Amino acid sequence: MAVLGVLGAVVVAVISPWLVADVLNIPLELQSETLVAFYLLAASVPIVISTTGLRGILEAHQRFGLVNAVRLPLGLFTFLGPVVVLPFSNSLVPVVAVLVSARLVSWFAYMSLCVHVEPDLRHTASINREMVRPLISFGGWMTVSNIVSPLMVYLDRFLIGAVLSMAAVSYYATPYEVVTRLLIIPGALMGVMFPAFAAALVYDRNRAAHLYGRTVNYIFLALFPIVLIIVTFAYEGLDLWLGSDFANNSYLVLQLLAIGVFLNSLANVPFGLIQSAGRPDLTAKLHIVELPFYLLILWWLLNAYGIVGVAIAWVLRVAVDTIILFILANRLLFIAPPYALRTLLTAGIVLFSLALGAVIHEVTIKWLFLLLMLLIFSVITWFVILTTQEKCIMRNHFKAVLSS
Repeated sequence: MAVLGVLGAVVVAVISPWLVADVLNIPLELQSETLVAFYLLAASVPIVISTTGLRGILEAHQRFGLVNAVRLPLGLFTFLGPVVVLPFSNSLVPVVAVLVSARLVSWFAYMSLCVHVEPDLRHTASINREMVRPLISFGGWMTVSNIVSPLMVYLDRFLIGAVLSMAAVSYYATPYEVVTRLLIIPGALMGVMFPAFAAALVYDRNRAAHLYGRTVNYIFLALFPIVLIIVTFAYEGLDLWLGSDFANNSYLVLQLLAIGVFLNSLANVPFGLIQSAGRPDLTAKLHIVELPFYLLILWWLLNAYGIVGVAIAWVLRVAVDTIILFILANRLLFIAPPYALRTLLTAGIVLFSLALGAVIHEVTIKWLFLLLMLLIFSVITWFVILTTQEKCIMRNHFKAVLSS
């Protein structure tokens, strides 16, 4: 992973002048500063990639408390670090330097924790030749996904800057960065479930199917109310935060991206299950096939509808990706078609509800709609989705809260 990280750093460093000067349309007076920032980002690639390997050691041991002890401060510093720098400089270079330094500190923290969990790492660091081929095969397919998938995630902003303007990028990127923070929820949950899926698929496939279904339900229950609120009050929220001009340009983008993030959050579960089953080749091949079609649709919709078209293209790609991933995961678990059909019907009802919230314009009606939907959601959750055991756990927690 460290070697691949160094190769990635070299590639990023080599193409940085071309990106800054020709692709991103950076103003001439800002090109020097931006280029230095890109070089700093290139230097961080080996750190970030090898950190993932170190974190994986802790997650394999299910030491998620140790992982979060590093991840949470790092997440906070990712937002607070640039704020601390701003009073002293308005240059991008120190901001990026602070973020890269935080990544380096987290690398040392993860390394020390790995040594604590696996004391043999103090003395032994060797290559097991028998593991080289399976690791290269498994990791190679994962690397394909980890290259193609982020390319599809970030390519939209590059094209917006190249075709439209950097101002248009802000109208798109701001709601994108806000709503994609919701992916922290499925990301945190799948960090725990990945080793559980891997073990259950080997020893008890029925338990794997049970864990899979409950994980999908938990992500749905956690995110649907939040996404419904965002979609329903997208304009009002942006108007209150950034003003009416920004809201007029971005509220449709925020609504579309919120729906896309909701679908993408659910897709994290089958994606994790497929990879934990030792089949990263399936997700890699899916991403390779998706990429050219996504580029064509993205280019067409960008030229036709601007940043709203880009959001539509992103949601369409995520929707197709989600459907295919669920089909692949269901086949791995031998889940019967009627169950899959019921899931598809539920997804259709949920998406219709979100779309209905997006087209309502009167604020009073929005509030009435939101309250009604949350009431229906609560009833369905309690009487349909939650199991008897989960209801008992919730009652006990509720009683504990009241007694305290």
